[in-house]
Amino acid sequence: MTAKHGNKFIFFVFIFAALIIFDGFITPASASDVPAAEELLASMTLRQKVGQLFVIRPDQLDMKLTFDEIQDPKAQGVKELTEGMKETLKRYPAGGFVLFGKNIAYPGQLKCFTKELAAACFITPLMAVDEEGGRVARIANSGGFDVPRFESMQALGAGGSTGRVKEAASAIGAYIREYGFNMDLAPVCDVNTNPENIVIGNRAFGSDPSLVSAMAGAYLDGLHEQGVAGSMKHFPGHGDTASDTHTGRVTTDKTWDELLHAELVPFIGNLDKADSVMAAHITLSKVTKDGLPASLSEELITGRLRNELGYGGVVITDALSMGAVREEHTSAEAAVLAFKAGCDILLMPWNYAGAFNGVLRAVYDGSISRARLDESVMRILKLKTGIAARAR
Repeated sequence: MTAKHGNKFIFFVFIFAALIIFDGFITPASASDVPAAEELLASMTLRQKVGQLFVIRPDQLDMKLTFDEIQDPKAQGVKELTEGMKETLKRYPAGGFVLFGKNIAYPGQLKCFTKELAAACFITPLMAVDEEGGRVARIANSGGFDVPRFESMQALGAGGSTGRVKEAASAIGAYIREYGFNMDLAPVCDVNTNPENIVIGNRAFGSDPSLVSAMAGAYLDGLHEQGVAGSMKHFPGHGDTASDTHTGRVTTDKTWDELLHAELVPFIGNLDKADSVMAAHITLSKVTKDGLPASLSEELITGRLRNELGYGGVVITDALSMGAVREEHTSAEAAVLAFKAGCDILLMPWNYAGAFNGVLRAVYDGSISRARLDESVMRILKLKTGIAARAR
């Protein structure tokens, strides 16, 4: 980096640090912000750009933990940011974090931890949590938190009231923001059409595509009301499956036309208000020829979601540590495949350093162009500025 660029870099670090201190977020999106974002991008090092692609578990910063301990929900989780973790973050900068139940102890601890993580990052990170409401609610189900609790999204959806769903999502958005989160990995946009489904079930709003679409849109509206981003999951629809991608390969034999009339309806109906779309690890045997999970398939992410359906926003993978990916690909392979497929955010790889270095090598050897890298980083920066704009 030249002295000129170094000075510019320091200037933007100062500006963003000031914004973080006074607002907790990056400055809101406006016409005047675009050149600043572009100049910031131009001033970032390659490692900082690559880091923006990754949203990880905070446990992955603790080099004393084994990979199995990091992923084990019953193992002790990190609950504060140590000096060693800060050093790891300097070497492997990350664009955001996802906290789980094992990272959550009590209200004061959680507020302190999210604040420490945000302060340690060059650019305000995505602070995410799976707080769908119902059985997947990391904060509400931790105990010791005086927050609203909901039976399930299925129960809310059964009444057919988008108002109730928006109100519930707004309540969820309000309390997760209070605890330092700016992104909820929700709503579940899956259409629950398979009674043997062991993954989705009552996490979905129902079995009618139109109802699910309306409820998912209301959920996003509720989050946005609180300045919180959502993530529509699990594209292209996990509702008509009988196996779990957490443990291994899952395949659906539905055609694209069949998906368009059922599973895809909630996604298509809400792409205009989507902050991000989460790609599932299900394999579509009658849609793609590459045999890859949706999250790693260029045919599906770029060919279908981006080109055919016209979605130009952030695409985030489901956790790359899940069995459907890990049993067939190394962390480096999975990260590179997902990025080449058209994904922007690479969520929770099994081996963070391995995935980071894999993408870095791909940029160095030219298999990932710097222009393609910049494209995704800009999408992520725009997502962050969009969150800040709603939060005001």
